[in-house]
Amino acid sequence: MAGISRRKRIWGWYFFDWASQPYHTLLVTFVFGPFFAGVAADYFMASGLPEPAADARAQSMWSLCLTITGLIIGLGAPLVGALADTAGRRMPWIVAFSLMYVVGAGALWWTDPDGSNMWWALTFFGIGFIGAEYALIFINSQLPSLGSAQETGNISGTGFAFGYAGGVISLIIMLVFFMEQPSGKTLAGLDPVFGLDPAEKQGTRFVGPFTALWFAVFMIPYFLWVRDPGPPRQGRGVGDALKLVKKSLLGLRDRISLTAYLGSSMFYRDALNGLYGFGGTYARLVLNWDIVLIGVFGIVGAISAAFFSWAGGKADRALGPKPVIISANWGLLLVCVVVVGMNREQIFGIPLREGSILPDAIFFGCGVLIGGLGGVLQAASRSMMVRHTDPRAPTENFGLYGLSGRATAFVAPALIGAVTTVSGSARIGVSPLIALFLLGLFLLRWVRADGEMDRWGVTWD
Repeated sequence: MAGISRRKRIWGWYFFDWASQPYHTLLVTFVFGPFFAGVAADYFMASGLPEPAADARAQSMWSLCLTITGLIIGLGAPLVGALADTAGRRMPWIVAFSLMYVVGAGALWWTDPDGSNMWWALTFFGIGFIGAEYALIFINSQLPSLGSAQETGNISGTGFAFGYAGGVISLIIMLVFFMEQPSGKTLAGLDPVFGLDPAEKQGTRFVGPFTALWFAVFMIPYFLWVRDPGPPRQGRGVGDALKLVKKSLLGLRDRISLTAYLGSSMFYRDALNGLYGFGGTYARLVLNWDIVLIGVFGIVGAISAAFFSWAGGKADRALGPKPVIISANWGLLLVCVVVVGMNREQIFGIPLREGSILPDAIFFGCGVLIGGLGGVLQAASRSMMVRHTDPRAPTENFGLYGLSGRATAFVAPALIGAVTTVSGSARIGVSPLIALFLLGLFLLRWVRADGEMDRWGVTWD
């Protein structure tokens, strides 16, 4: 790392968040997810299903995609992390998963708006999503090396804030120059640039190549400024990696705080991913928002996420991550209660006049909290994991963190899909998230505020 300052290395690390955030902002939540839900719902209505059943079928299809990718990510995360630790190198893995990100995102351009290749589109979405999530495991594992134990909360929060700022800018660019409204014009009243055909939804479909290009360009500072020697080599090949995973899993029996934290974060991060994965589709299917309005909603949420993440990092440094995590969980749980309790016709059983904009206003407020508290929760959770991480095997430890975040990642989509199918309501289908947040809060009771850093000789003054 000769010639590269610590400050520049930290900024290079921040640029991964900036580069990768559009996969979540543009593809998962605010553009491709709602676009796919609309395409699927229209396809099923054209096949003879009434609108409520078509909406439920579309949401179930999206939930199946997130379920399968969640299983792949969760089950593979510890092994992938252990392979990197045994080899002592992380950069080749980051490059490989970055390529998956670019290929998966770029291929979404060929999503047919008539719904004829929906499974093809979901497959490539999944490839890119798996690449993004696996790369994040390795990026997270570099956090302990960027500063002292006391500084990691602030560094983590600033990284998320910087990433969400990138998400805001990328979403604004899509809305102003590419995404067509029903009129065929963008939000700025322009024709989609590059001669993209609004009748074929080419402006919206360009979100895939745009996300891929954004990532490829803004990963350059990361690769230029981050020199990562990795942890000491501990073996070779899959066999040694599996032994390392087995050792870590068996060691959880003696690490009550870490075990409770992994269990807690398993549930509340699953619920948060459910909010991200279904927030846009909820707006499309329950409130009947068009794709551009959902994009504006995304800007509001992403701006709040950037500010809240930065402020949450400061709170983490002052108070530690645990109280920050608890507060964010309670806030997001209340958001879920509100979302489940309203639709176009009523709010908690109180009827609304026809054409009321109150549900829209309330959901915009929910968007501020989903984005803001979600950013805080992710940043503080990453900081808390640092307090439980063995510095001799950081990638493998963050592989366990990836496992806890994805081992049950299929549960939220699967529960949402099942409840949606049984109830026939996309709104009621979101209700399982309430229980997941409650389970996460319950398990936090056994998590030590200072983690287990005393095991590695680090004190918290």
